Amino acid sequence: MAHLGFPTLTVLDHPLIRHKLAIMRDQSTATKNFRQLLGEIAMLMTYEVTRDLPTEPVEVATPLETVQSERVAGKKLVLVPILRAGLGMVDGILQLVPSARVGHIGLFRDHDTLKPVSYYFKVPQGEAGREFLILDPMLATGGSAVAAVDKLKAVGASRIKFLCLVAAPEGVAALAQAHPEVPIFAAALDRELNDVGYILPGLGDAGDRLFGTR
Repeated sequence: MAHLGFPTLTVLDHPLIRHKLAIMRDQSTATKNFRQLLGEIAMLMTYEVTRDLPTEPVEVATPLETVQSERVAGKKLVLVPILRAGLGMVDGILQLVPSARVGHIGLFRDHDTLKPVSYYFKVPQGEAGREFLILDPMLATGGSAVAAVDKLKAVGASRIKFLCLVAAPEGVAALAQAHPEVPIFAAALDRELNDVGYILPGLGDAGDRLFGTR
């Protein structure tokens, strides 16, 4: 549902999403389970996020007769995970949209300045006619999200959505201010950032928990 305080934010609070997110938040959840749950929540979110995809009529021959049906129209959807934690959301979405293309944006947050540093960018050609889903489990300060949208716009992308599991109010506000036309979809809006830019209550460092690193 849309959030009253943040017009660009939609919180997808389906019971299954809430249930799986609760397990992900638990510090005792193992890496294997964390990884599986991240993909499952991303897949559940995609059902709603892609609700407005354009379709076109198609004639299909069933075993009994021919019927007018619909299929997704236009250029292929592009998933753009922000490396590295965003990678954990890709496979779940590809289960629903196996024809989607996958680009990559490499950004990391400088722990002293909390500003994003770019090191890699590659997306499919024909950007103007595609819809892009930027993927990152966490929307914290919003710096990486803003930088990712900046990079996509610079190569001609105009249809962009941002998907995350957990968002902080500060990050939502920052992305909305920089790119007010980019809708944000989250599984939860958390309370705040701490003094080093981590989301509270959050779920820790998503990349470390996803890949078993520290």
